[in-house]
Amino acid sequence: MKLPTLYIEGPALWASTLPGWEVARAAFRGEGAPVDPPAKRPSPQVLPPAERRRAPDSVAIALEVAAAAVAASGRRAEDLPCVFASAHGDLAINDYMCATLASQPTMLSPTKFHNSVHNAAVGYWTIATGCQAASNSVSAFTSSFAAGLLEAAIECATDDEAVLLTGFDVQSVGPLASAVISDGMLAAALVLAPSATPQTVASLDWELVRGAPAPSLRSDAARALARNGLADALPLFEALARGEATTLDMPLSGHQTLRLRLAPTR
Repeated sequence: MKLPTLYIEGPALWASTLPGWEVARAAFRGEGAPVDPPAKRPSPQVLPPAERRRAPDSVAIALEVAAAAVAASGRRAEDLPCVFASAHGDLAINDYMCATLASQPTMLSPTKFHNSVHNAAVGYWTIATGCQAASNSVSAFTSSFAAGLLEAAIECATDDEAVLLTGFDVQSVGPLASAVISDGMLAAALVLAPSATPQTVASLDWELVRGAPAPSLRSDAARALARNGLADALPLFEALARGEATTLDMPLSGHQTLRLRLAPTR
């Protein structure tokens, strides 16, 4: 059965060395360089000032790219179903939780506790934007962005409505860093739509195939981010930046792969 063609709008990306899609796009194309010194974490304007200060890094970068993708798509955040994907959630907060519970459990911060859950970022997003459409939080270790993209594609095709996809991961710290490798901060987002619009940047044909290896990263800027938990998103965003027709394999497991066929529309 042929799956319906979908359309990508508003790609957005943020990393300390690539703070915004225009910087990332130029670096992925070999037409620009990562920023030096690295940028400080973003301050997403979708949040009220008090929430902006209290939000952890994971929420800050996720909401930054989600807002950028929605703005570039020309859609209304409150109307968009959304899927948020993260391999690890917020490892720094989880490290704090474990250390505090082991040493001074009565001193555990309620604010940090509610920021420790995996769906914290999508919760902040839906509250801040007033979105009452369906929302979902997905985790699949090193295939988390691929799993989120598959979920968003199924929702978009089934319900015949646009879906916001946002992925994010942050630095692993403390004892967790010996078991979980994730360097720096990286977030990426896009809107999947069931039909083309003036904001469409590429069409997307997709299918599930037997296990296949992930493509190699093509730019130094992307390779520098390859140890982040969201690194499986990078080949797709390199392809979108280059504006080339291509086929990409995004492994979902050792036995199954999400195969994408991209064709730029502008």
